[in-house]
Order: sequence, then C-alpha cells, then structure tokens
Amino acid sequence: MTDSDSTAPSSSAGRVSVRGAASTPLRDFLRTETGSAMVLLAATLAALAWANIAHASYEDFWHTRFSVTLGGRGVSLPLREWMNAGLMTFFFFVVGLEARREFDMGDLRDRRQLSLPAIAGVCGMIVPIAIYLAINAGHSSVHGWGAAMSTDTAFALGMLALLGSRFPERLRTVILTVTVVDDFLALGVIAVAYSEDVDLPALLAGLCIFAVILLVRAVGVRHGWAYALLGAAAWVALLKSGVDPVVVGLALGLLTYAYPSPRSELERATGLFRAFREQPTPELERSVRRGLRSAVSPNERLQQLYHPWTSHVIVPLFALANMGIVISGDLLARAFTSPVTLGILFGLVVGKPIGIIGAAWLTNRLSRGRMTPQVGWGAVAGGGTIAGVGFTVSLLISTLAFQGRQLEEAKIGILSAVVCAFAATWAVALVIWALPPRRRARALIGTAETMVDLAVPVDPDRDHVRGPADAPVTIVEYGDFECPYCGQAEPVIRELLAGHASVRYVWRHLPLTDVHPHAQLAAEAAECAAEQGAFWEMHELLFAHQGALEARDLVRYAEQLGLDTDRFRQALRDRTWATRVAEDVESADLSDVSGTPTFFINDRRHLGAYDIEALSAAVHAAKTRAVLRSG
Repeated sequence: MTDSDSTAPSSSAGRVSVRGAASTPLRDFLRTETGSAMVLLAATLAALAWANIAHASYEDFWHTRFSVTLGGRGVSLPLREWMNAGLMTFFFFVVGLEARREFDMGDLRDRRQLSLPAIAGVCGMIVPIAIYLAINAGHSSVHGWGAAMSTDTAFALGMLALLGSRFPERLRTVILTVTVVDDFLALGVIAVAYSEDVDLPALLAGLCIFAVILLVRAVGVRHGWAYALLGAAAWVALLKSGVDPVVVGLALGLLTYAYPSPRSELERATGLFRAFREQPTPELERSVRRGLRSAVSPNERLQQLYHPWTSHVIVPLFALANMGIVISGDLLARAFTSPVTLGILFGLVVGKPIGIIGAAWLTNRLSRGRMTPQVGWGAVAGGGTIAGVGFTVSLLISTLAFQGRQLEEAKIGILSAVVCAFAATWAVALVIWALPPRRRARALIGTAETMVDLAVPVDPDRDHVRGPADAPVTIVEYGDFECPYCGQAEPVIRELLAGHASVRYVWRHLPLTDVHPHAQLAAEAAECAAEQGAFWEMHELLFAHQGALEARDLVRYAEQLGLDTDRFRQALRDRTWATRVAEDVESADLSDVSGTPTFFINDRRHLGAYDIEALSAAVHAAKTRAVLRSG
C-alpha cells in the first residue's frame, strides 16, 4: 500500500526547538570535551602565572604529602603524584568507556570501519617517535620519545569547535577514534617503558585482582561498589609494583558494556513506576530504581557521572599541577635549541599529520578503495594537523621521563605544539574553503559509503511515502500519534518538506502502548484511512487532536474526511490492520529503536536535535554525500 504526494504540504508550522533528541552519549562526550578545552586552557595559564609569580609556593604546594592509611598500611604520595597517578585514572576510565561505547553502539560496531582509523592512529604515533629519536640521537634525552606521540582529545575537539562549520561533524568522531587508539597505546608505553623497578609479587597481585574483576563481571554482578573496591585494590597493587596504575582506569572502562535501552526494559520500568505510583512503599521505590538502572547501560550511566568531572575538574587540575614553569628569555633560548623541545614540537606538529594522512592514503591505495576514510581528504588533512595537539598524555609522560631543565624544555615543546597545530589546522581550513563549492564538498565530506542503521529498507509499495520517488534524501520517522514529542516534530517535518523539494519522507508506526494507551488504536485508524487513500489526511488530523484519540473520535475524523465510515468502523473493530502496525514495530526493534520520534536520514540514524535547523543541516549533508557518490 503506497501513499505518495508529489508535492509537499504547505507549511504553516512554527519553528519548534526540541532538544531531547540531542542528548546522545557520543554528542554528550564531544560537547563536554569541547567545552573543557577552555577550562583546560585557563588552568594552564593559571599554572604559568602561579609559577612565575611565586615559584616556591607553587612547588611547595604540589610537593605536600598526603597519606591514606588503614591498619598501619597505606599510600603516601605528594599531591602532584596523587594527581598524576590517582585522579588521572578516572580520566583514562572515561576514555575506556567511550572506546567501549563506540565498539558496542557507535561507528566501530562495524569492525570494517575500525581498521583504517586504527592504522592511522598507530602510524600517527610511530612517525612522531621516529622524528623525536632522529633529533635526539646521541643525547641523554632520547628516552623521552613517548612525550612526542599522543594527541590531547580535549584540546583537539576544542579547536574543532573554534573552527565551527569549516569541517564536517563526522571528523569529530574520526578524531575521537584515533585518539582512543592513541591513548590505549600510550598507556601501554607508560606501563612498559616508563615503569621502573617493577615489584613482581605486587604486579602478580594486581593481575590476580583484575582476574577477580573479570570473574565478578562474568557472573553478572552490577553493583558499582564491588567494582570500585576491586579497582582500588588493583590500583594500589600496581602502584606498589612500580607500574603506572592509570592503566587500571582504561582496563575497567573497556570492560563496561554499552547497549541501547531495550524497549522491553523500558516497558518494565514503566510498569514498576505505575506500581509505585499506586502504592509508594520503600520496597517498590527500590524496585523502581533498579528497573531504571537496568534500562540504561552501565557505560552510559558511568559516562554521565564521571565525564563532566574528568573534563572540567581532573584534567584542568592535572594541568595546574604540572604546567607551572618559570618562563624567561634564557629558558626560551635554551628550549628552542634543545633536542627535547624540537623533538616534541616537530614530532607532534610534523609527524602526526604525516603519520595519519600517509597511513590513511596508503591503506586506501593498498586496499584498492575498500578502506576509505569516512570524511574527505581535506578533512583528513585537517584531522592530521589538529592531532598535533599533544597535551595531557604528553605532559604525563614528560613528568615520568624528565626532570629539571629537560622537563622545562619538554613543557615548552608541548605548549608550542598546541599553538602550531592550531595554526596549521586553520591554514588547512582556509585552503579548503578557497576551493570551488563542489571540490570543497568532496574535500570535506568524501564519497565513502555511510553505515546503514535502518534494518528494513524503504519499500515504496508498502511504506507510507510523501515526496518525489527519486529524491536523493529519504527521511524515515518512527513515530507515535499520542507522543507529544512526535507532535512537536510534525510541523517541523512539514516545514522541512516545504523547503526541500529533494526530500522524501516515510512514516512508520511505533506505538508506545505502555505510556500512550491510545497510540495503537490511532495507528490502526491511520491504516484504515490508508485503505481508502487518506493516510496523510488522517495523519495530520491525529496530530492536530492528540488529546482526543478514543474510538469515537477516530470515527468522527473519518466522517470529517468523507470516508466510508461503516467500512472504517468495521476495520477498526476487527483490528484488520493490527498486523500491518506490528510489522512496523518489528522493523523498529530490528533497528534498535526504542523511543519516539526516531529519525533515519538516508538509512543512517539521526542523533541530533530535530528542530528545523538541525534537520535541515542533516538533510543538506546527506544530499551532498548522495550527489558526490553519484558523481
């Protein structure tokens, strides 16, 4: 059954801004990292000011010892070490969480898309190391090669935010993938190359505790306190062993599952809340909390809890504790002739782009185009230059590898790389935007196929379709006629169709019967109207009267549309089209759709807001990609 309109309906819709759909794990991660770049910059400047105004005070404060003891045993470290080895564990825990989320739910769930950014990430570390070793050959500073290899996620994404729309949104995901590989390997380097005097019994104790964590996870324990206690014990064991304990954070993050909220769990949570509403007892309150927790993956809950703290507190404090150096003319003159400074600066600013761009190009050529970057080559170049921002991990390794004058020179190299990487990325952006529009689009977006998220393709002979059949952009919405958010999105869709003749719109039913008791009947009523060729007219009436969806109301709408009401009433009574609605619901389950409205644009799930600006931008990007792929 097909309902096609060659023309879009006239738009009398206002501009609705709906922000609920904008809150997704990846977008929240990117938004927090981007915003934290300013906090990180402020902390860096504060450290420099403090050290240059009162250097003795700065050093005395961060050398203050803080002890935690239990039964005569414990850990006693200077505040700087608590920051570097303690709180930074939470930073790498969040990095591990995001890596796992991308593996389970993001672009990397298609393992074919992991190979190229992983290769680029590895080569983006090898080339800077080679440059650093070449510059420092024969010097005592050669052991500090690890300081030249890592990209800082917060600063990199912050720079992309400052550059605005000059690079495509997908470049942020590409950079995030590369930096996750970067951080993972960097921690391996820290554990192997920068851990001294390893105590084997303590190391074995840490590995045994980690084995217990794996066992606890395997039996399905979900209590956070159990993992917190075991993680703390593993951290202490690694600290005592001489291996940098921040690796515990990354390992625990990678073990934390991420999954979309199953509709069955959401319905169960709704039932528990209704039971609590009827009988608000402490037992039911605990059941509701457990039900809500089980409906959201541990990965997302922990990211929501820890990521703002790591980005806005822990990493800036790390910069405050480590970036304080007394800047003088003598230091600058010595630094810019020092192999330490030059090795870090050229390793990051030159080696990172060469490694990332060269690896992506060579992989694409050797695979004969089967492994293609998810953005255009101009965006790859911009990503390569912006990856030259090596701050957090570079600084962490510098504090492990250097002391005294060499540490000061390393910090100058790290700060200089931040400035030069931004300048290089800005230059790349200017060159790209000087190109003609079509070449610019190809340079930014590329021609790679996007991942298909829509499990059941659009079938014009079955789906309800509005718009030209040959439109380059297709929007599929899973919706519920009683859902208020779908009601807010509906005029936005009409405005979008009125303003874009190259868009085809498809409606699929997803009645959320646990929260909207009339949604199923309304969906069947729309199908009864479709039987008489009036689906879209009924569609608009149902949204115009979301508070009146009883059976008698639906019959009245059929009369208003001039339908055969006896036939309509009989089909509604017999539930003739219940199976048709169930097929849409099944297709939603196959695509991991659990809420409404959910949009797919050219078979790709739309994760942004669904106001007119966000949808128009997504449609424009999808149209550009479709045109480029078609040649």
